[in-house]
Amino acid sequence: MEVHRKGLHRKGQPELLVLRALKLGDLLVAVPALRALRRAYPEHRLVYAAQQWLRPVVQLTGSVDELLDTHGLDVAIDRAPGQVDVAVNLHGNGPESRGRLEALQARTYLGHRAPGWDGPEWQHGIHERDRWTRLLRWHGVAADPLDYRLDRPAVPTTMPGAVVIHPGAAYGSRHWPVERFAAVASALARSGHRVVFTGSSGERPRAEAVAGLAGLAADTVVAGRQPLAEFAALIADAALVVSADTGAAHLATAYGRPSVVIFGPAPVAEWGPPPGPHIVLTDESRRVGDTFSAVPDPALLAVTAADVLAAAARLGLS
Repeated sequence: MEVHRKGLHRKGQPELLVLRALKLGDLLVAVPALRALRRAYPEHRLVYAAQQWLRPVVQLTGSVDELLDTHGLDVAIDRAPGQVDVAVNLHGNGPESRGRLEALQARTYLGHRAPGWDGPEWQHGIHERDRWTRLLRWHGVAADPLDYRLDRPAVPTTMPGAVVIHPGAAYGSRHWPVERFAAVASALARSGHRVVFTGSSGERPRAEAVAGLAGLAADTVVAGRQPLAEFAALIADAALVVSADTGAAHLATAYGRPSVVIFGPAPVAEWGPPPGPHIVLTDESRRVGDTFSAVPDPALLAVTAADVLAAAARLGLS
């Protein structure tokens, strides 16, 4: 499974492997680190170890030569010992991720300080973009945490200028109530905006429920019907993106599109958008912070539909 850059794969070309076998948002906050590695190792074949469904967006980083299908840390990385020249741990700093990389017997390792590893101490409470660029700078690689933009998808969206409402999330802790999403969607539709509802196939029932409560047609729900590249193209030309802290929000950041992001369990300081046309809504004084809970975090429940509409107005939509 290739992700081609301008360069060609040359026989005997050394490999640099990056482990970050996580989700879409995790990929997008790692883009500055990937860009930095690409510049620092121009002669290496850069391999990104993550799940294959991310391939369309991995291509848009402009930095990766190959996506190596890797399902978390449950399986070994599909590389023979000694095949990888440089192994980079952007997954974390636990014994599981380090063990998977140590099995590669790479010549050079870039990671945080740990038994057998040299590097900076893991620092809590910093933004993910800063975490990984800080790591690389310690290892002598120049890296800018604000180098996070993606290339535009090759195929443009068929719905330019839409208001994208993304009511789903990976965990219930990030589920803002469907009634509130519906109130926002209904108000923006009444103001003349084209509203569409996005998400994965598993999130489609939730998106359909929001559309139904908002009184909007079934064809406004594109959740589960768009390949990832089309989803990225839709976000790249959106008038506004409304979502919880999900991949949709990180795509809005990557394309500089106006967004309202409703935060719950995750700290804004670690996962929030950079300066730009983005407004974060939350009440961190109420945050419980249990990412894997099935119950919406109180910080997220503190946000009302009126709060979201007021933020949209501040971004130029009313």
